[in-house]
Parts: sequence; structure tokens; C-alpha cells
Amino acid sequence: MNGRTAFAVGNQKRIHIAPPHGMDHFPPATGARYDTTNRTDSHPSSQHVTTPFDVAIVGLGAMGSAAAYHLARRGQRVVGIDRFSPPHSMGSSHGKSRMIREAYYEHPLYVPLVQRAYVLWDELSLMAGAPVFLQTGGLMVGPEQGALVQGTLRSAAEHRLAHEHLSSGTLRRRYPAFSPLDDMVGVLEHRAGILFPDVIIRSHLQLAELHGATLRRDEAVQGWDRTTEGIAIRTSSGTIVARRMIVAAGAWTAPLLVSLALPLTVERQVIHWCDPVQFPEYFTPERMPVSIWELPDGTLFYTKPDLGDGVKIGVHHGGATVTAESIDRHISDAEDARIYDLLRRFVPFAKGHLRDRAVCMYTNTPDAHFVVDRHPEVEEVLILSPCSGHGFKFASVLGEVAADLVTRGSSDFDLTPFALQRLRAASQPGDV
Repeated sequence: MNGRTAFAVGNQKRIHIAPPHGMDHFPPATGARYDTTNRTDSHPSSQHVTTPFDVAIVGLGAMGSAAAYHLARRGQRVVGIDRFSPPHSMGSSHGKSRMIREAYYEHPLYVPLVQRAYVLWDELSLMAGAPVFLQTGGLMVGPEQGALVQGTLRSAAEHRLAHEHLSSGTLRRRYPAFSPLDDMVGVLEHRAGILFPDVIIRSHLQLAELHGATLRRDEAVQGWDRTTEGIAIRTSSGTIVARRMIVAAGAWTAPLLVSLALPLTVERQVIHWCDPVQFPEYFTPERMPVSIWELPDGTLFYTKPDLGDGVKIGVHHGGATVTAESIDRHISDAEDARIYDLLRRFVPFAKGHLRDRAVCMYTNTPDAHFVVDRHPEVEEVLILSPCSGHGFKFASVLGEVAADLVTRGSSDFDLTPFALQRLRAASQPGDV
């Protein structure tokens, strides 16, 4: 699995995580302060404070907006907080399209999660009265023995997923938009397609508000404390107190969890959209599936069909390590040239007029898997990100998982691979 950790886990094993203390009782205040600004002033007063919220969600992108919706519809008193006004272009969840695929090359453990996600995306579309998913089929292209093809075939085999194994010649004939190398093969899954992020986030947030959630936009979280009243969250506008907190802050996760010293890295990513230079009919969603390509050197890039804004292409991983505050949103000539070269070699008829470019962020764990776990020192805090650059498709189900963990204390899915302990152990000195 290309150096990634393999987990032997079941599909729907029930995992219990000890629930927080009862609604009316919390452990004594520790005096600990969880800060993004290294403040050293005294602990807030222990005088009684009204706690109007059951759950505060920090970050209202893909995961946070879904969690807000699922919790609010269960009757939880929810407050959501975001430093910008979602959906926005400053994090990892924005834009017109994200890929969803079922034969998951990263690991078969994700397949049950994404299968549930499909169900929830259909439900969201009905609730919102707008489509959130477009089925195009999905094509994984690369060397026969590469991590991409082998990982896809493994997931398809373990979960008995319908798929086709295609030669390079068949790929060229069936999908004339693509020009694979002679020694490349493809794995086609028909269920894959495109999600619409801005529509999804906006819909989740609107539905959350309809169910009574309070949303605080353009309000930055500066730190938080565990108090006798619950979790006191200090923001640019004041203090919000809730019985529990979900951290779904993406690239801002590590500064909010300083005491854990998590080995997370924020990675800069660049995306381009180009008009086809010839044969625009090759690039419609009906004729061009979403695709991921693995090159002989291990580089991964992806494409999506033209939805009216050009053919989308980007390199998956390999970007510069940055912070959310320091990221350079200027795109260089060298970065343009790299994309043009990939188009010239593998999607030649798409190398036309440049329609748009954008910069976003991945927040990565060392093993490229997710984090879904309670804070080991403050059990009322649930961590729901980062997702290592492949999480958006799971937002619907992870929002539901978060609601289960908050309201029931357990999930029907095996969350062991997403536990914090693996990261904390990996960050300790010793083994090489």
C-alpha cells in the first residue's frame, strides 16, 4: 500500500467509546488552557455560567457542517463556529466538484463508510431539493502492479464490487479523451462520480439552522478551556460555553490541540481548469469518467470532466508544507507548466485555454488515514479531522458518526484505524 499502514479490520464492527459524563455533570475544572496564542492569563472565573448549547462545532467545512446537521436534527442544541463564512475558499472544502468512488484504493476499510455516505448523499439531495451528486463512473489508471490499480482491485475483491479491468488499448478506444501509456491498465467502477461541495456545505448548514442550530460565521476561535460548566471556547467575539465540542477545523486543527503535539502537516495543493482545445464532446460527464492516474515514479494526478467550467486537473499530494496562515496562494509559471505537461502526455485534447486556477490545503496524518477520536485528556472533545486530502466524500457519514458518538457514545463502524493513539505513538522518538 505504498508505505501506508495496513489494518486488518471488519466491515461493521461495533466500537464503543466511553461517553462523556452526564448532561448535568462534568469533571472538576483542571485549570488547563488550550490556546492558539500562548496566553498565560488566569483561568476563567468558576462562577455559574448558563450553558445554552449541548455541542459546539469548531469549523463548518465538509465535516463540521455535516455534524451540525446530524446533531441538530436529533434535537441537540448546536452552535457552529467558523473563522470565515462557509462555504468559502480559504480551507479544504470549497469548490464546484469533489470525487467520490467506492473501490477505494487507499484501503478496503473505507468501503463500508463510503457506501453509507452514498445513502446519505441521496438523502441530503432530497432534503435540500437540489442534486449533490453526479454519477460519471470512475477510472483508476496506472501500472498493473502499482499501488493505485492493486489497491482498487483489492477493495473491489474484498467487497465484491462490480468493476472492469481494461487494457490501455481499450481505454483509448472507449475514452478518447485519455492517452495512457502502453503498459498502463485501468480499473473502471461505474458508481463513482462527482459531489458538489459548495451546494453540500450550504445545504447542510441551512438544514442545521432549520433544526435550530446557531451558526457563528466570521468568528475565529482563539482557544478553549475545560470548566465546571463545560467547554468554554474563546473567540474573537467573546466566550461560548457548550457541554461538548467537536473540532473539525482542518488546517487549523493542530493549533487548537497544542497539548497533544499531533504530527500533522498542512500541504499546499494547486488545481487547474482548462477548456478542451479539440473534441469538446470527449469531455462531457457522459463520456469522460472521473479519473486518478499513477505514473511510473509514483506521482498521482486526477481529472474530472467539463461541467461547464473546464476540465479539472490536479496533482494529488507532493505539495509544499505550509500553515493555514502562511500558505502562498499565488500559482507560479512552473506549476502551470507541470500541469500542461501532464495534459499534453495523458489528456492532450484538454490542453486549451486556461479557465481558472486555485490553491487549497490538505491536512495530513503520517499514515494518510483520518482522525476520529476523543481528546485523550478531555473526553468531552471529539476530533473529527484531519482527513489527509481524501475526506470530502465521507463528510455525510462522518457527520452521522460524530452525532452517534456524541449522543450514543458509540458508532456502528470500526473507528480503530482512526484513533489518536497511533499518531501519538508515531511521534515518540525511538523506532526509525
